[in-house]
Amino acid sequence: MIGRPPHRALVLGGARSGKSRYAEQLLARARRVEYVACGLPADGGDPEWADRVALHRDRRPASWRTVETVDLVGVLGRPGPPLLVDCLSTWLARVMDNSGVWTGAEGADACLSAAVDDVVAAWAGTRRRVIAVSNEVGSGVVPATASGRRYRDELGILNARVAAASQRVWLLTAGLPQRLR
Repeated sequence: MIGRPPHRALVLGGARSGKSRYAEQLLARARRVEYVACGLPADGGDPEWADRVALHRDRRPASWRTVETVDLVGVLGRPGPPLLVDCLSTWLARVMDNSGVWTGAEGADACLSAAVDDVVAAWAGTRRRVIAVSNEVGSGVVPATASGRRYRDELGILNARVAAASQRVWLLTAGLPQRLR
């Protein structure tokens, strides 16, 4: 069903659509994989989040190495085994937090823009085989808050830019992959 993945691939989908599982299947034949977890580490403060992290961790082969970081530029720039980035949505949320977007910090928009530009450039230039997972949030309900709409818009822009620099793009709906490119 799934052969050798392309050099750069993006797997999109809604919540619980199967996107992470599908991305993992794309790299199932690789002996070693560097799994880049961009979400906050489970610290026990949120049991539901800890369950999600554990579910993902338990599903991965023991030979896969997990790296918890938002430094995607650094990870994409160094040599190594294939990468699975899960996910761009949590990366963006953390970068928006760190940039001060939500607090109105001076220069926050420029900081966010530079971070996105840097990640897209690193994605386009990486020599590693890499698959990224991201949420497709543009097909749902319009968020009721300005911050929700801002996040949705920024994620849509990030997804479009990463997709443009990818050889393959899949969309998962109800567990079914559809190849877009």
